[in-house]
Amino acid sequence: MHDDRLITEARIDRFLRDRLEPAIYRRSIPLTAERWDCPGEPVRVTEALEQAFSPVAEGEAWGPAWGTTWLRLSAEVPEGWGGRGLAVEAVVDLGFSPQVPGFQCEGLAWSAEATPIKAINPRNRYVPLAELGGGPAVVFYVEAAANPDLAQMWRFVPTAQGDPETASREPLYRFGGMVLAERDVEVWELVQDVHSIRGLMHELPMDRPRRYEILRALERMCDVMDPDDVPGTAAAGREALTGVLAAPATASSLRLVATGHAHIDSAWLWPVRETMRKCARTFSNVVSLMDADPEFTFSCSSAQQLAWIKQLYPDLFERIKEKVAEGRFVPVGGMWVEADGNMPGGEAMARQFIEGKHFFLEEFGVECEECWLPDSFGYSAALPQIVRSAGARYFLTQKTSWNQVNRLPHHSFYWEGIDGSRVFTHFPPTDNYNSDLAASELAYAERNFREKGRATLGLVPFGYGDGGGGPTREMLAAAHRARDLEGSPRVELGRPSEFFAAAEAEYRDAPVWTGEMYLELHRGTYTTQAGTKRGNRRCEHLLREAELWCATATVRADAPYPATDLKRLWQTVLLQQFHDILPGSAIAWVHHDAERNYAAVEAELEQIIAKAALAVVGEGSTPLLLNAAPQARAGVPALGAGVVVPPHRGAGVTEHTTPGGRRWVLDNGLVRAEVDERGLLVSLRDAASGREAIAPGEPGNLLELHRDTPNEWDAWDIDVFYRRVATRLDEASSVTVLPGADREAAIEVRRVFGDSSVTQRLVLAPGSPSLRIETAVDWHEREKLLKLGFPFDLRAERSASEIQFGHVFRPIATNTSWDWARFETCAHRWVHVGEGSFGVAVTNSSSYGHDVTRTVRADGGTTTLVRVSLLRSPRYPDPETDQGRHEFTVTVRPGAGIPDAIEEGYRTNLEPRILNGARTVAPLVVVDHPGVVVEAVKLAEDGSGDVVVRLYESRGERAEAKVVPGFPVKGVDSVDLLERPWPSGEAAAAHVESGPDGSAAMALRPFQLVTLRFRKAD
Repeated sequence: MHDDRLITEARIDRFLRDRLEPAIYRRSIPLTAERWDCPGEPVRVTEALEQAFSPVAEGEAWGPAWGTTWLRLSAEVPEGWGGRGLAVEAVVDLGFSPQVPGFQCEGLAWSAEATPIKAINPRNRYVPLAELGGGPAVVFYVEAAANPDLAQMWRFVPTAQGDPETASREPLYRFGGMVLAERDVEVWELVQDVHSIRGLMHELPMDRPRRYEILRALERMCDVMDPDDVPGTAAAGREALTGVLAAPATASSLRLVATGHAHIDSAWLWPVRETMRKCARTFSNVVSLMDADPEFTFSCSSAQQLAWIKQLYPDLFERIKEKVAEGRFVPVGGMWVEADGNMPGGEAMARQFIEGKHFFLEEFGVECEECWLPDSFGYSAALPQIVRSAGARYFLTQKTSWNQVNRLPHHSFYWEGIDGSRVFTHFPPTDNYNSDLAASELAYAERNFREKGRATLGLVPFGYGDGGGGPTREMLAAAHRARDLEGSPRVELGRPSEFFAAAEAEYRDAPVWTGEMYLELHRGTYTTQAGTKRGNRRCEHLLREAELWCATATVRADAPYPATDLKRLWQTVLLQQFHDILPGSAIAWVHHDAERNYAAVEAELEQIIAKAALAVVGEGSTPLLLNAAPQARAGVPALGAGVVVPPHRGAGVTEHTTPGGRRWVLDNGLVRAEVDERGLLVSLRDAASGREAIAPGEPGNLLELHRDTPNEWDAWDIDVFYRRVATRLDEASSVTVLPGADREAAIEVRRVFGDSSVTQRLVLAPGSPSLRIETAVDWHEREKLLKLGFPFDLRAERSASEIQFGHVFRPIATNTSWDWARFETCAHRWVHVGEGSFGVAVTNSSSYGHDVTRTVRADGGTTTLVRVSLLRSPRYPDPETDQGRHEFTVTVRPGAGIPDAIEEGYRTNLEPRILNGARTVAPLVVVDHPGVVVEAVKLAEDGSGDVVVRLYESRGERAEAKVVPGFPVKGVDSVDLLERPWPSGEAAAAHVESGPDGSAAMALRPFQLVTLRFRKAD
């Protein structure tokens, strides 16, 4: 037979493009359009509808960047419209580009009664007449947002549009056509038939008969239809395709559960205020689709976003609640926001689940059983335990499919955390979270699925995401056609909970992945936007202090507990931990807002702490240290307030001259540090071991400036080739001995480089086991990376890095491609390297990015280099990233084990809080094991007055510990993160034996997280 395949395919393509798609709308009339341009920030709908509107015509310009224009659109429905098989709808073009929704202008249709109807975007331009009141007179409004296209085809070009201070005031868009139109439903259905079956045809192998059956069916469709009368012959065209659409899938086809999804980034290339409107647009679109399609379900992951809807769009929130009750609008994830998976502290990550799950339970009565983080930039090994402790058992992501080098070998598996907790985990085999359910994506999912022969189920979140939009009626049409279709995976619309239960049930012997899921990409997010990261770290620790002292004040002095204020402040901090805010990958507007929010939170927390502290210690003249750390400090017990016991010996500085120049020695009897005239650390010894920590000939406190020009994703990425170009900042403009405040020994070092300058204070405090380095940078570099390094004279096989509620070990050698790709890593407060019994801890006050490498010297010794990433200066999406002044504190503690690193990390991040008072205060709780760390002390969420203590085993070893309350209690229970009794048989639960004194005795496994609820006596 002659091969006419290409000719026939071209015929089909043109028939679809030139005949079928233009015939979807039979006829149309223009809408009468009027406009009102909002002069500043968006206003409430009631205010907008009261404004004076003026006529507008197609082609008129509108919308400076981030501006809002309101449209009033009206028409009379012509008589005879909307008969059988015809649907009348308004079709609005705001000046859309061919790009996907969410990254350009978009709108929300409102009724004349000021209720939201549905979204308008480039892939969803219609508003059904039924939702406009049914006619014959139609009047509705569109709130049009002139959001600039900052994606720019992902060319990563610097733009000033991300900052309202520099954004263009010139119009960005021109209105397109705005009409009332009559949609031919049969023609629309035919177009969906053709898209589905044609897409499938192109995915099938050339040697499959099925491919040619589809080709000939589409050819017959073209033959039987009259191109001059598409509406009149559409039924015949559909009949020609009936056979190929009815052919069932094979028994071995992959089964895909498709759930609607939008993944609205809570901020990214738009500010938080715009996200609130994106949520309203998307969710209104979702409930509108649900009214049209009873099988459609939608998964929504962020409690914060629904809280915004409740506050700002109460009518829409009530519609959502109805759909939740029907089981179709499905809250998932149980988190306040889809947070970054690495940098939030342990307690903050726990609060993500506490706040998220409380909201879903209180508002909808829904208990989320899964953690839903499809787009975060890597996943901490602590997450499985936190997820289980929150009462969940499943985990979803797909982000590791972005890895540059290695791919995780599974799509369904058990993920095991640092304590042994496991969660059943799934990666959607489409390798995305915003599928459009096109045949190409379904075919890719089946080819890509890594559990073939062992499992048969995959999950597919579908809908336009990131900037919102969500599912469309075309996507739902594709899903229905792929329900049981030969050559395609079987697609069923469903809920994630149904998928996870079935997937785990059929795959009981699923493989296990242990430890972190490191993303081999976006490594720069540990460093970008240092001001945002500083605010996060500072507020996390202030919240710890505030809750501790407020709980102490309530128990000890009967002071009121500011639960509402603390909850609000926690929620503010949790929002900033969204995976494009804390990582530093958003526009300038977002980070300016975040830093203002952090400053406001910090100021309010300081007031709350001061008030609680006064209630705790009373008015007096005795200097007292409030020690919020989990270890004793300066003679004051952990979590208590007392008089400081000063060290017997102060610290001093001596100067001497060597053949290499002048040297200064800082010594406090515990640590001896030597600094040369370049301001570099050439020697560091602890008195206990006497061992030199700094490698010979390789100075510490060395700042290095690297060229930082990643191939793409500027704010996100550090590419490995950055190491090839480095400038050592080893020349000092001055080295000065500072006057010894508080008996400290201090040296100031100043440096100038490029357009920037650095001032450092190297400080050795009395009684301190560590050298403190305070670095102030006036940063004006572009596309550079600044690192602070310490070369240690020890051969370490691995480094330890603090994560939530524990630490992870990572190999230093690069024997495998996995090791090589892990060239920049995340650590919280500390990194530790060691050789046998000798180690060194490096702590930080607000940095997360680190690299640890190892070289063998000519003398045969080994140098292990630990570097902290301080600053970056990418130009996209914020061209002014981190320009200005920054302050960092790093400490180096020689002769340290991991327990010392843990203590030093708290010491660096919890600044001494000294105030005058009348009395010392005993801790609310005392723990008798030094390796069991108290992470939070607070009052119970339910207002009962019970005291909740969260603690964990910190050293990675079994521990038997007793927690003794310092106040009368009725009893103590081990509870989950939501402070509820554990369900029977839950592996994450701790077994607690309550003593007659109300104490809690327990045996903890390595890194086990425990929440205790002490029931306060009446």
